[in-house]
Amino acid sequence: MIKHYFKDNKTLQNLVLSSTKLYKGQQTRGHRHPGQEEVYFFVQGWGKMIVGNEDSEPFEVGPGDIVLVPDGVFHRVINDGEMNMLFNCVFQGTRNH
Repeated sequence: MIKHYFKDNKTLQNLVLSSTKLYKGQQTRGHRHPGQEEVYFFVQGWGKMIVGNEDSEPFEVGPGDIVLVPDGVFHRVINDGEMNMLFNCVFQGTRNH
């Protein structure tokens, strides 16, 4: 079963725009990007996000929310809502996950 679907904009030289559809009941694998900041833009669906440590308290996210992830900080998106989530991420450099 596909847990999530993403596609990247590979046109720009120094920025990556990644669009992800996260199916209901799924979550991204938690990860961090040393040397990269990241911005999440939530477009569709509701769920939770963790930013900080792996055991940090999740907070609610939904359409219109923007979440800033500092350099090297752990983050994970959890779709515990009733529909698929769609979010976009922007970060400098190349995808390293």
